[in-house]
Amino acid sequence: MADTIIYERKGHIAYFTINRPEAMNAFDFATMRVFSEATLRFRDDDEAWVAIITGAGDRAFSAGFDLKELIPGQDKLPSPGSGPPLIQRGLYIWKPFIAAINGLAMGGGLELALACDLRIAAENATFSVPEVRWSLIPGWGGTQRLPRMIPRAKAAEMLLTGDRIDANEAYRLGLVNKVVPSSELMPAAEALANKIAQNGPLAVRAAKEAMIRGSSMTLDEGMQLELSLVDSLLDTEDAKEGPRAFAEKRKPEFKGK
Repeated sequence: MADTIIYERKGHIAYFTINRPEAMNAFDFATMRVFSEATLRFRDDDEAWVAIITGAGDRAFSAGFDLKELIPGQDKLPSPGSGPPLIQRGLYIWKPFIAAINGLAMGGGLELALACDLRIAAENATFSVPEVRWSLIPGWGGTQRLPRMIPRAKAAEMLLTGDRIDANEAYRLGLVNKVVPSSELMPAAEALANKIAQNGPLAVRAAKEAMIRGSSMTLDEGMQLELSLVDSLLDTEDAKEGPRAFAEKRKPEFKGK
């Protein structure tokens, strides 16, 4: 059986491919475990600086959780929080993630995209959180992240009706950073990843941490967090290399140290 998550690293960029095209790249319990293991591998690899997540094929990024897995045990449905730690819930990784959304992003698939820091969509991509249609609600952060990313009224419409939006509407709402033809999706995601990877990796992680942790703080608390992260960077090799390279008018050589 093919690996349900294909993980590979090329240079400083890690690639995650959800590899269940026959099931619209839906997550079953086994895929959740493999995805968790792959994200931990990315987190712990000092040479992996940026990640791109996409789905196999050209029809779906991910259809979310495979509801067929719930049928045999539907007398006692598992909680989304009972599985392995995922970036959607329970696993905080300060390295940046880019979602390359190559088709349908539904339910948990949209929640996975929401858990990424940047999102690029192919023109055929669609987005929905249809769980209420099955008498469920999103359990990987959809009810929390979606209203924080798009206008509350539109988030409520999507969450309460289960209706989908297309890629252009997602861009208009600010849900995705860019919409491109399908053939240009991975090149666009890689160009963005390479642009990020040219920066100091420790600074990129600190900026992400400050942004995410600070979003739930008061302004004063967030400013203190920012200052503490600035202080943590000052003694690093990269923080010395950056200004030195600027003064010497050359490209900096960051090492993540």
